[in-house]
Amino acid sequence: MAMMSSMDGGSNIGKVAAVVDAENPATTIVVGPPCAVVDSDSDDDLSQRGNWLRAAVLGANDGLVSTASLMLGVGAVKADARAMVISGFAGLLAGACSMAIGEFVSVCSQRDVELARLDRDGKRGGEEEKALPSPVQAAAASALAFSVGALLPLLAAWFIADYRLRIWVVAAVATATLAAFGCVGAVLGRAPVARSCARVVVGGWVAMAVTFGLMRFFKASGI
Repeated sequence: MAMMSSMDGGSNIGKVAAVVDAENPATTIVVGPPCAVVDSDSDDDLSQRGNWLRAAVLGANDGLVSTASLMLGVGAVKADARAMVISGFAGLLAGACSMAIGEFVSVCSQRDVELARLDRDGKRGGEEEKALPSPVQAAAASALAFSVGALLPLLAAWFIADYRLRIWVVAAVATATLAAFGCVGAVLGRAPVARSCARVVVGGWVAMAVTFGLMRFFKASGI
């Protein structure tokens, strides 16, 4: 009888334990490290940094292609090195200002939309508002990225006196840098590297070739 009662007691304990486990399932699930949420936050932070870096690469790519094309276009009608460099420098200043103003206006518009949404939701002044991008910071980053890309063909042509060599050096430096930008953009965007590099390089070649060819045609036709 004692054994029977002990067995009954044990079965009752087992039933109570089962009820407790059923009512508190979380106590049997929490076995992993307490860093899952931190991993999600870090992934979001890395994604934001990747977007900023990708935008910087695209800005530098724009500066490189536009300035190199402008210099080659001027070089197609005038062999003077000073004219090429001055035109490239003017293109750097104009392009950097244009990129900065455009980015400032774009981010301000986006910020106004987000602030209006926060006003409707009653969340103004919270963490979401603090996380909104700064128009001034975005404008400065865009102008800086464009200027870095535009400086490369300028430096390549600065000290070269021979006309033909200067044209080829500008085109070669632009091609190599475009390939590098294409690789970086592909890695950041997790895209095929070879295809991305080829696309960026071919696009730059088309821009430079069209500008040089049309300006050469204007020179030959006397326009």
